[in-house]
Amino acid sequence: MSFDTKLLTHQIMRHGKKVNHLGRKTAHRHALLSNMASSLILNKRITTTVAKAKALRKYVEPLLTKAKSDTTHSRRTVFSYLQNKESIKTLFGEIASKISDRPGGYTRIIKLGDVRAGDNAEMCLIELVDYNTLYTKDGVAKKAKTRRSRRGGKKAGDAAETETTEEAQVVETKAEKKTKKAPEKKAPAKKAPVKKTKK
Repeated sequence: MSFDTKLLTHQIMRHGKKVNHLGRKTAHRHALLSNMASSLILNKRITTTVAKAKALRKYVEPLLTKAKSDTTHSRRTVFSYLQNKESIKTLFGEIASKISDRPGGYTRIIKLGDVRAGDNAEMCLIELVDYNTLYTKDGVAKKAKTRRSRRGGKKAGDAAETETTEEAQVVETKAEKKTKKAPEKKAPAKKAPVKKTKK
């Protein structure tokens, strides 16, 4: 492959370009994401463009995971990203207790139908999942954590149901035996013939 072909391939294909630069230099981009993350933590929901929301999700979710362990080290690590004392206090206090049993996926992006008037950019809401009451069912309690195994074993609830049905069957058979007046005699069991081997 010649140098021109390599250059052309690199221009066409997005090899090694995972980060969306959002049209900003590195320092500006980090400041933008830090401020948006602080706003999301304090307000629980913000409206922004889809591109910024996807970049923010990658930025803020590891910070939310860090907040689950309330240690001095994790507080300092998160503070180095956010640089905002109020958002750190909210994150490690109120939010950490709500997301403690959630194994990742703390944010939700909801695309809005409208676009921004100036540049026609797609707009969306990004929110913390545990703070949206519209999507949670009020009457249903949270499920207990269960581990899935490859074996098809019975669950505790199913086992209890089968025990109660077996007990009911035993009671019915006892009642049937009492209603019979004359017990039936069984014929003696026949012995299987033994084959004799020649010596």
